[in-house]
Amino acid sequence: MADGQALDEVVSFTSDLIRIDTTNRGGGDCRERPAAEYAAARLAEAGLEPALLERTEGRTNVVARIEGTDPSADALLVHGHLDVVPAQAGEWSVHPFSGEIRDGVVWGRGAVDMKNMDAMILALVRSWAREGVRPRRDVVIAFTADEEASAEDGSGFLADRHPALFEGCTEGISESGAFTVHDGSGRQLYPLAAGERGTGWVKLTAHGRAAHGSRPNRENAVTRLAAAVTRIGAHEWPLRLTPTVRAALTELAALYGLDADLDDVDGLLEKLGPAARLVEATVRNSANPTMLEAGYKVNVIPGEAVAYVDGRYLPGHEDEFRATLDQLTGPDVNWEFHHHEVALQSPVDSPTYARMRAAVEEFAPEGHVVPYCMPGGTDAKQFSRLGITGYGFSPLKLPEGYDYGAMFHGVDERVPIEALHFGVRVLDRFLRTA
Repeated sequence: MADGQALDEVVSFTSDLIRIDTTNRGGGDCRERPAAEYAAARLAEAGLEPALLERTEGRTNVVARIEGTDPSADALLVHGHLDVVPAQAGEWSVHPFSGEIRDGVVWGRGAVDMKNMDAMILALVRSWAREGVRPRRDVVIAFTADEEASAEDGSGFLADRHPALFEGCTEGISESGAFTVHDGSGRQLYPLAAGERGTGWVKLTAHGRAAHGSRPNRENAVTRLAAAVTRIGAHEWPLRLTPTVRAALTELAALYGLDADLDDVDGLLEKLGPAARLVEATVRNSANPTMLEAGYKVNVIPGEAVAYVDGRYLPGHEDEFRATLDQLTGPDVNWEFHHHEVALQSPVDSPTYARMRAAVEEFAPEGHVVPYCMPGGTDAKQFSRLGITGYGFSPLKLPEGYDYGAMFHGVDERVPIEALHFGVRVLDRFLRTA
């Protein structure tokens, strides 16, 4: 089991990494190198030989391999990203890059997304080095840049340009799984992620006839765009159940003593109460308008108007997403992918999934592990190009009233110290025998 020093280090490492500002504003405006050098130094102290890799100066990734005891076994990828989304200091109770430790909690941007997991990995690897522990299979550690934008400088670059570093890897684990969800009735759920919706960020462009704002204009680009955006925002996407979501609904229904009526999923979700939040975003494709750009003067009708839509599609349903966008945009508005990544589907009956479940149950015997499909995406999308099946497994035992989902990209992001300790112990239990 991970030693006491590992439990201390996971806290200090989380705080240290938060204090290294790796804000990713998009468009290449980020510098992960200081955090990458910090992580590489901790790995080197544990006797590993980390490689620092860049596509763009300052956008640094770290990769290292721990040799397992069974050379015939497939390798396992354990990865976390080093960048974070922006934070406005004036909105926070503490400075978002202070890494403050107060009242048993570590505060700051990245405390949950996902410098906590990075710190767990570092603390565990160092604990293994002190104990002389080797896992059964090779474990490849990767800390990536650019996950909060396009991943072009991070996991995409690694998968495309350095595939040899991941030789033998067939499965991987990373963020957004094995965290406590309190359902309000005393039950504790632990969703293990075995799938992700695909990313379809869409740019809409409407063209029209530029003219004076005082004159009638039936070819108004703004009007055409607004109509398309309204249709997209109001569209009701049909129900689509993937294997992971079907398994989640079946297990949740059994847990709550309900009939798993998958012909009336919306009715079942209503009966599940707060637990429905684990599923409701992943029973359909979605498309939410998020940005509008048009015009340059109030009395001028512009010849072009642009909007952006955050689209997500379920595994196996990208074609439906595309066809629906064709229909909703209509003849006067063109659309194209601004950013596009695949949807993922991973088996919930695999030996690896069973070992993850067992590791959580050992340290949270009162909990109920359930399958989960992530509504968003992670670096697992890019690593899937190498044939790596991805799971979300960054364990945290959280107290009631702690809104895990609100911590992602939210104000006052923070993580309890006890949650970090739980995470190290569960990761240790899983990775030793994975």
